[in-house]
Amino acid sequence: MNTQLFFSETEYQARLTRARAAMAQQGIDALVISDPSNMNWLTGYDGWSFYVHQAVLLTLEGEPVWWGREMDAAGARQTVWMSGSNIVGYADHFVQNPDAHPMETLIDLLKDRGLEGKRLGVELDNYYYSAKAHAVLTSAFDPIADATGLVNWCRAIKSATEIEYMRRAARIVEHMHEVILETAESGLPKNQLVAAIYKAGIEGADGHWGDYPAIVPMAPSGMDATAPHLTWDDKPMVSGEATFFEIAGAHRRYQCPQSRTLFLGQPPKKYRDAEYAVLEATEAGLAQAKPGNTCADIARAFNTTLNRLGFEKDSRCGYAIGVSYPPDWGERTMSLRANDDTELQVGMTFHFMPALWLDDGGIEITEPIVITEQGAQCLCNTPRKLFIK
Repeated sequence: MNTQLFFSETEYQARLTRARAAMAQQGIDALVISDPSNMNWLTGYDGWSFYVHQAVLLTLEGEPVWWGREMDAAGARQTVWMSGSNIVGYADHFVQNPDAHPMETLIDLLKDRGLEGKRLGVELDNYYYSAKAHAVLTSAFDPIADATGLVNWCRAIKSATEIEYMRRAARIVEHMHEVILETAESGLPKNQLVAAIYKAGIEGADGHWGDYPAIVPMAPSGMDATAPHLTWDDKPMVSGEATFFEIAGAHRRYQCPQSRTLFLGQPPKKYRDAEYAVLEATEAGLAQAKPGNTCADIARAFNTTLNRLGFEKDSRCGYAIGVSYPPDWGERTMSLRANDDTELQVGMTFHFMPALWLDDGGIEITEPIVITEQGAQCLCNTPRKLFIK
């Protein structure tokens, strides 16, 4: 058993209890968990091995079982809290072989554990669970229940330790924004600036190291910033353009994303108007981010204010965050949008993401928040404004 755990075994047991209660509610006897964030949350497993088939098998009693590529079993022994008998690897013969599939070995494992004829659940709508994997698994277990989001929702309320890791990540992303302000200038190739951002993120802050973020830095300028998800190139930064930086600090896989926008030169009036509208709407939304209210309350307050000031945002204005792996730092549960009536509870964490994309650029001024008894608490102290240099 790994003795270098990031959480106590008591906390892992509490997580199992939550997940098993959700399984029982859905009538699931055994859950195959392939989302690496959920695997990590339940067992501690941490490795860049999600490009091959792997999973955690959770039943209604006993320890979870880690299943994956045999060479990655060594990493499991270093990171999970379970005993070695519950770490099961499959032979390399099954890796990317058109004549064999790893799920064949998972079927054997399920049968060996006495689960034949039991109701199986899988995360059907998941980045890491392929159509081929499902086809092979259903050849032996059919029907299979769709358990998409079951564990994700169990993660919604963070423990004190999880929030501490997110606070450490917040210090890191603050440092990353400081480096942007120190380094960015007209004529600087964008890739050199992103290299400095990466360096700051991995160096960490306040004595805590930086993990890799679940999304690469988004750092588009000018017309590229009219789109939300472009990254960077080697073009030099130029005066008269806005660049938004959608980045995250990460610590022990816990993500703290925060965006700020930098304008080189003097911004035109429409950027100042957009800044004012976003800041006013953000304050309105944060005022509603308190226990007993809903995700929809935040979104309605934000959009009502934004619309009153002459701007519109069609997409959601935030989402839940926590532990995560590529390609997304969101938890894929709650969204800050007008039709999400999920009740806010103490310990929930969100990226409040009130971005605007204009006709010649974009403006992102966002806040990672935690819901407390007193309301929303911003995890970061980065000044909330349009930066000008």
